[in-house]
Amino acid sequence: MNRILHLRSQVPTINSSTGAPPPHPNSSPAIDFRNVRFSYPTAPSIPILRSLCLKIHSGQSVGIVGASGCGKTTIVSLIERFYDTTSGEILIHGRPIRDLDISAFRATVGLVSQETTLYEGSMRDNVLFGMPSTLTPNEDTIVRACKDANIHTFLMSLPEGYDTYAGTRGLSLSGGQRQRLAIARALIRNPSILLLDEATSALDSHSEAVVQQALATAAKGRTTIAVAHRLATVKDADYIFVVDGGRVIEYGNHKELLVRRGWYWRMCEAQGLEVEVS
Repeated sequence: MNRILHLRSQVPTINSSTGAPPPHPNSSPAIDFRNVRFSYPTAPSIPILRSLCLKIHSGQSVGIVGASGCGKTTIVSLIERFYDTTSGEILIHGRPIRDLDISAFRATVGLVSQETTLYEGSMRDNVLFGMPSTLTPNEDTIVRACKDANIHTFLMSLPEGYDTYAGTRGLSLSGGQRQRLAIARALIRNPSILLLDEATSALDSHSEAVVQQALATAAKGRTTIAVAHRLATVKDADYIFVVDGGRVIEYGNHKELLVRRGWYWRMCEAQGLEVEVS
C-alpha cells in the first residue's frame, strides 16, 4: 500500500493537460530532431544521444538501425514524449513537441513494441484499448483495423469470434497472433505516425513474414518509423538512418548505403543479406 500511495503522490514532470493541439501536416518535416542530446534521469552522466539530427517527412517509411544500446529505442521514446530532451529540440510539423497538448498528440501516434501486452477480456476489448477516449468506437472501425492488421480472418475462425476470451496475457495465442492484435490496437486510432520498435524481432520466420505483411499494409499513407536489428525488415524503407554512439553516422536508402560500403554494408554482410548492388 505504501508503494501505491507513493506512486499516486508523484507529479509528472511532463504536463499532459496543457498545450496546443497537434499541427496539421504541412511542408515542414513530420518529425525533426535538431541537435538532440539526451540522458536518462536515472543516469544523467551517461549520454545516450549526442547532437542527433534527423528529418522524417510526412508519409515516409523510415528505418532506424544500429547496434544494441546506440539509442534507437530512445528515439521512439522521445517521439512519444515519454521524456524531454536534455538539450536540442524535436519539432512535429514545424512546432516544438514541448508546446503540444501531449495527450492529443499521442492520440495521433500508434506504437507497436517488441513485447506485446494483452489484458484480461475479449479480443475485441484488447483492440479497443487503443481507442482514444475522445473517439467513439463502432464495429466497422474495429473490423477495418483488424483486417489491416491481418488478424480478422483468424478472429472470425474462433468459436465466439471477436468476443473470444484472450486469456491471461494472451497466452492462448501464438506470438504472431498477439503481435497482429497489437497492430490492430495501434491502428484503431487511425494514427498519422506509426512507431514500430523491434516489432518482429521475437518471432519465428513464418510468423515474422505474416506480421511483416500486416505492417506493410498498416504503413500505407502514414509516417512510419521502424526500429530494427534485422536489416531485412527495413531494407525496403524509403530512408534508413544508421545510428552509432547516439549520432546518425549514415543515411540513405538500402542501395545507396550498400554502395558506400560503410557500417550498413558490413552489418548486411554479417546478417547474410545480399550486398552486391545490381
